[in-house]
Amino acid sequence: MRQFIDSKNTLVVDAIDGLLRSSGGAKLARLDGYPDIKVVLRTDHNPSHVAVLAGGGSGHEPAHAGFVGQGLLTAAVCGEVFASPTVDAVLAAIMAVAGKGGCLLIVKNYTGDRLNFGLAAERARAWGKTVDMVVVRDDIALPDIAQPRGIAGVLLVEKIAGHYAAKGWSLKKVTAMAQRAADATVSLGISLSSCTVPGIGREDRIPHGKAELGLGIHGEPGVNLIEFDGAKRSARLLADRLFKAAKPARTYALLVNNLGSTTPLEMGLLTNEVLNGPHGKKIKLVCGPSALVTSLDMHGFSFSLLALNAEFETALQSPASALAWPGVHQHIKPRLVKLPALLKTRAVKPSRNPQLNALVNQACAILISAEAKLNALDAKVGDGDTGSTVATAARHLQSILNKLPLAKPDQFFMGVSTAMTRSMGGSSGVLLAIFFAAASHASAAGAGWQAALQSGLDKMMAYGGAKPGDRTMIDALAPALDVLLHSGSLVKAAQAARKSADATGRMMQAGAGRATYVSAENLKGVNDPGAEAVALLLEGLTGN
Repeated sequence: MRQFIDSKNTLVVDAIDGLLRSSGGAKLARLDGYPDIKVVLRTDHNPSHVAVLAGGGSGHEPAHAGFVGQGLLTAAVCGEVFASPTVDAVLAAIMAVAGKGGCLLIVKNYTGDRLNFGLAAERARAWGKTVDMVVVRDDIALPDIAQPRGIAGVLLVEKIAGHYAAKGWSLKKVTAMAQRAADATVSLGISLSSCTVPGIGREDRIPHGKAELGLGIHGEPGVNLIEFDGAKRSARLLADRLFKAAKPARTYALLVNNLGSTTPLEMGLLTNEVLNGPHGKKIKLVCGPSALVTSLDMHGFSFSLLALNAEFETALQSPASALAWPGVHQHIKPRLVKLPALLKTRAVKPSRNPQLNALVNQACAILISAEAKLNALDAKVGDGDTGSTVATAARHLQSILNKLPLAKPDQFFMGVSTAMTRSMGGSSGVLLAIFFAAASHASAAGAGWQAALQSGLDKMMAYGGAKPGDRTMIDALAPALDVLLHSGSLVKAAQAARKSADATGRMMQAGAGRATYVSAENLKGVNDPGAEAVALLLEGLTGN
């Protein structure tokens, strides 16, 4: 099992206890009823206020236990993974938190939740408790279905109910407000994968290049299997459908929900696509992007849209102490701060050198064509981006080549150094910038180009700390430059670079770079990507 789970039988109770043990002063507790009764509740609830209670199957973390806190939920009832909590568990929660103010149950529209929470409510009433229930039906994946599902939009309803309960409103008024919020909320999700169910695994039903639109949060298939056309189109597709289905309003709140394994970078991009898109001006408030109501490790996201009014705005923006509540923020355009004045450099006029122009263009083309190969090598011993990093720098250099002083070697080397700092990320970009800057200084002092490059290598090693034998680009660059300096033969330099690059594949330990963290077993037989880049470049220039 490729999960950090010992036993699915104790997974939920262990996770709840982990939440509580790490909650600090959040004023949370649980009912003493494991394993059947799994209820997280506030210890600071005012019994004269309405208790807001929600819950459902686990696997949607941080929902719902992560949203227990002042200004949000009073208690959360947790079932097993994707299974509704039992009637007894819901009843125990109601009896524990429902005081003079009564209790509001907020339930996602699934048969098990409706029945179990409903029966528990009836039994609690028989014990003299005042209980109301709001069922959330925000999913628009099947607009004509009689019983739409409840998905991530439930959190907006819970926040609004929690706010007005904390204000001391009556159960009748809190219930009415929650119902209005539920009626004004629509949601839709899309995913590139199913989820991994503990003890069962993942159903790989979504082919590469496809996406499931309108899927639920329990691993059930989407309503439609569609072509995946990228993040922008996916975000716009969901936004278009939500705004078409939403109640008319001047402004809206948008909840951006990570379904489990979508990275923060992806979530930020998706959020920007909506807010910067054609509907962005109508979105006043934003919750997320965050993992809020997940589906285990599903690689997808959902949007929820709430038609705003003054009461909803106030409630959503009010503080809440729940551990996982990300807050709701105003939608604002990115603010720009003027760049600080850059250090002034002596203006350099472009100059021509057709032979050097052709050589550099050829070198850049070689590195660009090697992008995939170098990335594949780096994926085995690093972070998989060497090829892309080098190719990006090569493209940039090509684009500015006609603006460089090609007729003056020292100024040309300094121009390349500047290009490396502006286009090539990571330590490799800085090292090459040092290499060419030092070559420029040596050339200005009268050194020939071979000696100037050797001087650049010396400075690169001095500042970078790597040397031949450390399994870096220097392993190929050093012998190649030595051959050039003493023989002037580019062919022999390419041969020396290839021999040394291949030797890095037999080095079982790296002395510098990310490969220092890689085991000997994984390094074996894999050439260092930087050294390979040097070898491929020189071989390409010589036609080998």
